[in-house]
Amino acid sequence: MKTHVLFNLFATFLLADGLNIEDSAGQFFSSGHTNNWAVLVCTSRFWFNYRHVANTLSVYRSVKRLGIPDSHIVLMLADDMACNHRNPKPATVFSHKNMELNVYGDDVEVDYRGYEVTVENFLRVLTGRLPPSTPRSKRLLSDDRSNILIYLTGHGGNGFLKFQDSEEISNVELADAFEQMWQKRRYNELLFIIDTCQGASMYERFYSPNLMALASSQVGEDSLSHQPDLAIGVHLMDRYTFYLLEFLEDIHPASKANMNDLFKVCPKSQCVSTPGHRTDLFLRDPGSVLITDFFGSVRKVEITTEAIDLTDPIKEVEERPANGDIHKEMHSYVDQLPVSEIIHQKPKQKDWHPPDGFILGLWTLILLVFFQTYGVKHLRHIF
Repeated sequence: MKTHVLFNLFATFLLADGLNIEDSAGQFFSSGHTNNWAVLVCTSRFWFNYRHVANTLSVYRSVKRLGIPDSHIVLMLADDMACNHRNPKPATVFSHKNMELNVYGDDVEVDYRGYEVTVENFLRVLTGRLPPSTPRSKRLLSDDRSNILIYLTGHGGNGFLKFQDSEEISNVELADAFEQMWQKRRYNELLFIIDTCQGASMYERFYSPNLMALASSQVGEDSLSHQPDLAIGVHLMDRYTFYLLEFLEDIHPASKANMNDLFKVCPKSQCVSTPGHRTDLFLRDPGSVLITDFFGSVRKVEITTEAIDLTDPIKEVEERPANGDIHKEMHSYVDQLPVSEIIHQKPKQKDWHPPDGFILGLWTLILLVFFQTYGVKHLRHIF
């Protein structure tokens, strides 16, 4: 009797475990995509638009950390703030006033820079209508199983986004480009994010399926800057992207956070503007769409029937030097940069130095007081 009861309990456990595995597998394959791409665009030039470059590089750093390789990222920067002669710390771009998080890094691969960042080139990248001589690094080689993240930042208005203060792209042109992508089967699902003034106006004309859009402000509202730095005289980031970066720092490849969590980023109490989103064209429920479906990368898996013990510790490596002694070294994983802690840190207190001309002014004041008190005849007692 006891054996029969134990057998029934064991069978029930196996059945429940199998259902959990099926649910997990169903959620994993529900999006139907097999690869991820990202198109990240900063449309502004000039030093006072430093924050727009930092916005784009911050998103670039986040998607790379979550697994999207440079070969699947098209990075477009209208200006090179890292090498600008006004930059007090060359080859760096910081997104926080603590100056501890350099988002430029050592391995940034910029695909379109300077005057290459135009409306024409942007639309050609999206639609795939590029000259045959264009290298692979400047192409969006997506297909009908690709999930694409498109991020734009710059100066805009009601229904347009400016490129380098010389031209602009309208919401109609952008909507038609996305429709061409859908007709040519260049994406499975597409996430559009824009950080600009009146950003919600840019997704009002969208009509293509499987498209989700987010904006930093509603029509008639400005998107405000954040993190002013007195040393370089500009703001380091925009508010919406700053809190977006803060949210993404808590995401890892196995995170279960979904799009509904992303919609809550930067409420009006933080952004001052009112962020918006549009999901009526998207076929899936946003609550079932993982953040990593767009900001991460699908990894290839190998199915095996052999049992693998993943609890074994890392094996020790033995090194035999010239004197014959055996040196054992235990390898371990290095902790990642605690970016979330850096973001919440207070700026370091800098050493106080007297302002320029302070010492000279002090000596001048001393001499004036001396002359007023004793006159010129006592000047010999000083020198």
